[in-house]
Amino acid sequence: MRETLAATIITFFIAFGVILGGAIIGGLAAFLVGKAPLMETVDLARKLKIWAIVAAMGGTFDTITNFERSFLTGATHEIIKQIIIIFIAMAGANAAMVLLQWLTQENLN
Repeated sequence: MRETLAATIITFFIAFGVILGGAIIGGLAAFLVGKAPLMETVDLARKLKIWAIVAAMGGTFDTITNFERSFLTGATHEIIKQIIIIFIAMAGANAAMVLLQWLTQENLN
C-alpha cells in the first residue's frame, strides 16, 4: 500500500513537472526568438499534455503490457492500480495547466 501511494505521488509530480517545466522553458525560448512568451507557454502546455501523461506512466508500453497481462490473468488489483496511475498522471498534467492558466491569465481551452 505504501509503495502504491509513493508511486501515485511520484506519477502526479512527473506529469506536473513535464507540463510546467516544458512550457516555461519553451516560453523562455519564445522570448529569445521574439515571439509572445505567454501565448507560446500556453500553446506548449496544450501540446505537452499527452506527453506528460506518457512520461509519468513510464514512457514505454510497460503500463499497457501490464494492463493486458493483468486483464488476461484476471488480476483485478493490477488493473485497478494501472487505471489509478493513468488518472493520477492526468490529474498532475491538469493541475499544471491550471497553474499556468492562473500565472499567464490566458485561456487554456
